[in-house]
Amino acid sequence: MVLYYSASGNTEYIAKLLAKELDDECVSLLERIRNDDRSKIYSRKPFVICAPVYVCKMPTFVKRCIEHIPFRGSRKVYFVFTSGGYAGMSGSAAKGIIRRKKMQYMGHAEITMPTNHIVSNAYPPSSPEVCRTRISEAEKRIPEIAGRIKRGERLKARHVFLLEKLVILPINPLWVRFMQPSKDFYTTDKCIGCGKCSRLCPVGNIRMADRRPVWQHPCAHCMACILNCPVEAIEYGDITQSKDKYNIRKYVKL
Repeated sequence: MVLYYSASGNTEYIAKLLAKELDDECVSLLERIRNDDRSKIYSRKPFVICAPVYVCKMPTFVKRCIEHIPFRGSRKVYFVFTSGGYAGMSGSAAKGIIRRKKMQYMGHAEITMPTNHIVSNAYPPSSPEVCRTRISEAEKRIPEIAGRIKRGERLKARHVFLLEKLVILPINPLWVRFMQPSKDFYTTDKCIGCGKCSRLCPVGNIRMADRRPVWQHPCAHCMACILNCPVEAIEYGDITQSKDKYNIRKYVKL
């Protein structure tokens, strides 16, 4: 079974391509995350968990969801991470989770996708040309990854050196705590009050008031709200006004 969380569609696309190659079921974790659903999941085939990377690690809300779900059936678990080019300690964290669940960690793959963290100028958005190239290169990797999973082989990714870990370990929690404010999100007059942003927020941070979204705390900076607005009515301070609201659906069909 292929399980995934996706905000901009990057991880969803990879998960669905893998599921097709593996002839397996593909299931979104969004509702489980939102509802803290800890009911068991059964799969005869190995579990393949696809997740994005936020600040060099797996999103906290995805990590907690995986920790709490009882996996039944197959004891093998693979991970596939999508990022703008650096997955950091995502693999190490995944390995720890699976070993604590007394299951068999079968390694992870890292796939580079278009960048989508548009609320920070520290992460320049990918140009349309780069988006198309990265998506195309990602598609080419799917058969090889799926082939290894079918054969029961481990997935292998680059080694993360100790110096990298020493840098990432203190930065990630500080970034999550202090660099992800939601107060700068707002809607323009284009907002139609559809509530899609509220429904897609994995941490339940957005409530609707007078048919307008209101952002609260905490915020995961997943970008699900701003990148999925059907009329592109959501902005973040003065940072996003001139930026393209990336969503993979602008390039492929899901």
